[in-house]
Amino acid sequence: MTDETNTDDLTRRTILKTTGAAGAIGMTGAAGCLSAITGGDGGSGTLNVLHGWTGGDGKAAGEALFEGFREEHGDVDTNIEPIGGGGNENLDTVVSNRLSSNDPPSSFAGWPGRNLEQYDGVLGDIEEDVWDDANLKDAHVDEAAELCNVNGSYSAVPIGSHRLNCLFYNVSVVEEAGVDPTEISSVDGLLDALGQVQDNTDAVPMAQAMVAPWTTLQLFAVVLLGQEGYDSYMNFVEGGDAENAVNSALQTTAEILENYINDDASSIGLTESNSKIMNGEAAFIHQGNWAAGAYRNNDMTYEEDWGYVPFPGTDGLYTFHIDSFIYPVDNSGENPSPEATKTFMKYVGGEQAQIDFNSRKGSIPTRTDVSKDEFGPYLQQTMEEFQNAEELPPTIAHGLAVSPSQLESLKEVITSEFTGPYNVDAATEGLMGVVQE
Repeated sequence: MTDETNTDDLTRRTILKTTGAAGAIGMTGAAGCLSAITGGDGGSGTLNVLHGWTGGDGKAAGEALFEGFREEHGDVDTNIEPIGGGGNENLDTVVSNRLSSNDPPSSFAGWPGRNLEQYDGVLGDIEEDVWDDANLKDAHVDEAAELCNVNGSYSAVPIGSHRLNCLFYNVSVVEEAGVDPTEISSVDGLLDALGQVQDNTDAVPMAQAMVAPWTTLQLFAVVLLGQEGYDSYMNFVEGGDAENAVNSALQTTAEILENYINDDASSIGLTESNSKIMNGEAAFIHQGNWAAGAYRNNDMTYEEDWGYVPFPGTDGLYTFHIDSFIYPVDNSGENPSPEATKTFMKYVGGEQAQIDFNSRKGSIPTRTDVSKDEFGPYLQQTMEEFQNAEELPPTIAHGLAVSPSQLESLKEVITSEFTGPYNVDAATEGLMGVVQE
């Protein structure tokens, strides 16, 4: 790459590549979603926020967040646009097209950390006007603040933290199987418990969604962490010599997928798989703690209807994921509604916004001053486990531990080599090739 490279063109190519816009689904999805963007509010000062929380716990959380903002800042003209479908693929495509067309929204929901690398050149710096002015650095945990800082500039504000290394279960099903999840201390112990469910009940041992590759990548990641340990997990994401650990974790993941999951896994997504826990069709599911938001919103009672333990082997670890709002700019370095957007970003980082959003989303605040009393027993437990965690390994399948291009490549390896049949050796070679390139 030379000094003569056109920065704007490079940025646009990077963004389009990471959202898969070359594919038919990207272009058709963009056309459908862009048709909903009316008014061209870019330069008028209207706050235009894009997000993907259109169903379930996410919808309830988003609605509470934006309603609270409107109540506190009724003088700000707002245009909040929920864009659903495709596990945020449609949202990503719309954002990509808006940014590459020099028509950024005021803000959009997305992951910070390495995920922000794809937006190089179209991010503004809100350190002074937002982070410093609202004293957010002292208010939020250091890890969240660091993830919102890309190339020395604060370009995002965290709204909440999800934990990924969770194992949820249906209380009635595990009791019928004679399984006590709190006694499962290893991945081998989990395999034994899955077999016990299979032998003693009509339920599926492990609910799984496989219509998209991220769920399998996520399952592999937590097996790697639980079975091979924190050092092996970090060695893998950092491109070290982790081949044996990855191969072993893939063997175990294949054993689960080949023997203990629902027959319709290949045709369903997260919502459908999690519903199997809620209706008693399945005993266990591995997901981030957003799954608990669905239980709450379906009036299920913690420890009576559903339960949770850290994924076996990961006790004391908190696999870290962050939701945030991102501050984009156009080619001249300007946000379309700078004052309104900064007001919104300060609100997002504030105490009430983090209560309204996270109490409904199944996540926890990244602020350190929010009272646990505002949350139910499960999230109170999660907050305590976060505060006492020995390590905070970043997520693989959700963009904190790997770059956007690496994440897409990891998912491609899962699709081609590990979606049935499960080619452990080829998948090992492929995954290691991605992180070591």
